[in-house]
Amino acid sequence: MQPRDSHGDEPIPIAIIGAGFAGLGMAIRLLATGRRDFVIFEKAESLGGTWRDNTYPGCGCDIPSHLYSFSFEQDPGWSRSFASQAEILRYLQRVATKHNLHQRINFATRIVSLTWDDTAGLWRLAADDGRRFTARVVVAGTGGLHVPRLPEIPGIEQFDGPCFHSSRWRHDLPLAGKRVAVIGTGASAVQIVPAIAGEVARLSLFQRTPPWVLPRRNRPISGFARRAFAVVPGLQRCWRWLIYLEQESIAIAFTLKPKLLGHWEKQVFRHIQQHIADPQLRDALTPRYQMGCKRVLLSDDFYPALARENVELVSEPIARIDPGGVVTADGRLREADAIVLATGFKAFDFAEQIDVIGRGGRRLAEEWADGPEGYNGVLVAGYPNLFILMGPNSGVGHNSIVFMIEAQVRYVLSALRLIERGGLSHVEVREEVQKRFNAELAKRFRGTVWSVGTPERPPCGSWYRSPSGRLSALWPSFASAYWWRLRRADPRDFLDRR
Repeated sequence: MQPRDSHGDEPIPIAIIGAGFAGLGMAIRLLATGRRDFVIFEKAESLGGTWRDNTYPGCGCDIPSHLYSFSFEQDPGWSRSFASQAEILRYLQRVATKHNLHQRINFATRIVSLTWDDTAGLWRLAADDGRRFTARVVVAGTGGLHVPRLPEIPGIEQFDGPCFHSSRWRHDLPLAGKRVAVIGTGASAVQIVPAIAGEVARLSLFQRTPPWVLPRRNRPISGFARRAFAVVPGLQRCWRWLIYLEQESIAIAFTLKPKLLGHWEKQVFRHIQQHIADPQLRDALTPRYQMGCKRVLLSDDFYPALARENVELVSEPIARIDPGGVVTADGRLREADAIVLATGFKAFDFAEQIDVIGRGGRRLAEEWADGPEGYNGVLVAGYPNLFILMGPNSGVGHNSIVFMIEAQVRYVLSALRLIERGGLSHVEVREEVQKRFNAELAKRFRGTVWSVGTPERPPCGSWYRSPSGRLSALWPSFASAYWWRLRRADPRDFLDRR
């Protein structure tokens, strides 16, 4: 470290916050350009981000393994077409070890505030343990889906048993023989329910809206294929490209021709009919909204689990939680020994995690009160030299977020070159450029599955939207279009600060 400044803060040229896919990817690409002047701050005592935090039974990825990984660190050893949480976490640990990143990570260091010092032209970082740092550049790799969204249900604090969010799984709590209530039917619930249904005495799954669930077809990858990927030059890269193109083709239906989703809707209906014999249960599980406007889920065993005798799907709205269980609007009590909140996360909102104060004292949480908004999913006007990986409108409903992160990392590196070679003291997007970008996004969303519908398939609310109704999580086009847009930082987008 360099000597402390006049405020007693430790100076760092580049501070990276978070040691998940985004933070590690940024660090590795900095190393590849010859830069060693960065430090990673990680709130936990180990790396991995969402794949460290989410350890619930059945946890895994719904993007194919060979695509849900860094293009520059491909792994021929994936055991299944869709990797489990444990396998993805091991992958991240191996990548970090290969690049000697552990020595660059300040573990157990939660950054709680960032304050821009306009006089000094730097960021002042404060950690929850009282330590303070300064950084010329801050790259936030805190992730888009990791701040739990807890439901506001009357009486929830009065429940006698354990009640916990899916991302804070209680491994010290055996569920065998217990009555368990699972609230929510999103991506985590679709994985949790099949994983625990066979061991619990009774499982009550509380559903607000039935999800669209396509077959996952998660198959083992043979030893022969893994050896071939390892020894045949270019084979895995070609396979990865084929998967990418298949995933990318889905965006045609999501963004240009929603009617094409009828093909996948029929698959879901067949999937339900194949596994659910009870006509009432089948009806309760049949979505009646536009496919794709909520996250489309993948599972081979969700519907079979719901057909079990010890599993009940509850579609009646929850009225309250009593000490003994969950009470629905019809007054019925479902007794429970434990409650699992599979209620998702606060999406793509960096300001939910860290108090960020920009130029002139502007506060990001206040500016994002109606929903996150930025530029290119990376920058926010009024916050110089702050780069947010997986920022607003950089999520995808059809492809790999790791691909999007890599595009953002390349954009950040391009912006850093503008500072080094272009004479800029810092990079700060112009207000009018950001406004024009978001106006363009609003136009692009028109006609997509997230904005249109029919009387039979109306549009729906989801975590893709902020409370104000703004679609703040998703990129409304192809992942390749995002990659092209972020291929280099355009100096015309930024204020001329020299």
